[in-house]
Amino acid sequence: MAKGGFPGGFNINNMIKQAQQMQEEMKKMQEELAQKTVEATSGGGMVKVVANGRKELVSIEINPDVVDKDDVEMLEDLVLAAVNQALRNAEEMIASEMAKITGGLNIPGLF
Repeated sequence: MAKGGFPGGFNINNMIKQAQQMQEEMKKMQEELAQKTVEATSGGGMVKVVANGRKELVSIEINPDVVDKDDVEMLEDLVLAAVNQALRNAEEMIASEMAKITGGLNIPGLF
């Protein structure tokens, strides 16, 4: 049996090395995701929200034409819809980047 090996060719040292490499790649990816952004709009573009890969809102733009003091509820709904879509888009971006590192393997708790 090889040093650090197990029957069947399993090598714990190789596994640890691969895990460390994956951890380094994930750290780098997290830093890169913080710089990447996604955008979502609602109300035909009247409200635009930008979020980053940390699932943080970067900006919210509201077209003044949609602001109606007699219908604040509509504006609230538009902002909420755009924010939720931006966060979903950020999740998709994160999942896509994670798949590049994990080979599509879904590892719970990584993000």
